[in-house]
Parts: sequence; structure tokens; C-alpha cells
Amino acid sequence: QVQLVETGGGLVQPGGSLRRSCAASGSIFRINSMAWYRQAPGKERELVASTSAGGVLHYADPVKGRFTISRDNAKSTVDLQMHSLKPEDTAVYYCNADLVLSGPPMRRDRYWGQGTQVTVSS
Repeated sequence: QVQLVETGGGLVQPGGSLRRSCAASGSIFRINSMAWYRQAPGKERELVASTSAGGVLHYADPVKGRFTISRDNAKSTVDLQMHSLKPEDTAVYYCNADLVLSGPPMRRDRYWGQGTQVTVSS
């Protein structure tokens, strides 16, 4: 059984900062990519930022220069530091991991965290 447990999030004023953390646990052999997604009301879930096993980072255009994704392979965690938050950043944020489960048999799968609301409002 694999779990992705998220912490952080909440309510913040425009221009403020928040930090999201996600920890993976369970029968994991290897974690490939880790990422953060978000879903605003009435919109599809979208990729916010991702980090590959080799440390290659990717950011969605709306968050470039404001958000930073970081990963600790030893702890199987991924964080999302968010600065200069805007009302349009309001959404439920989800952690995602592409990983290989311990076997036998070993298999690759994707897992999601429980999602946490981030609200940017004055």
C-alpha cells in the first residue's frame, strides 16, 4: 500500500506565501517523477510543477518565478513553495508521484495525495 500525505495549505492574502509538503510512504522501490497539480472550481486539473528523478524541473507558465518545487529523495518528499500568491491561484492542490512498487512483481503506477484547498483572498 502506498500513501501520499499532504500538509500545508489554507487561506492567505494576495501577495502572501504558502508551503505545501507531500510525503510518500509504503512499499516503494523507486520514485520517478513527483509533481503538484491543482484544480480550480469549474476547471480541469492542471500541472503546476514537476521534478524528475534526475532533478529536471518544470513549471507551468502562470507560476514561473513565483513557485518553487523541491524534492528530498532520501525522505521521499516533495515540497511546493508558493510566493506572490494571486487570487487566480485559488484551487485544490494535489501531490502526484510516478513510482515503482516493490515486488514481486514490481510494477509502475501513479498515486495522488488527498488534495488540500489553497485560497488566496483578502
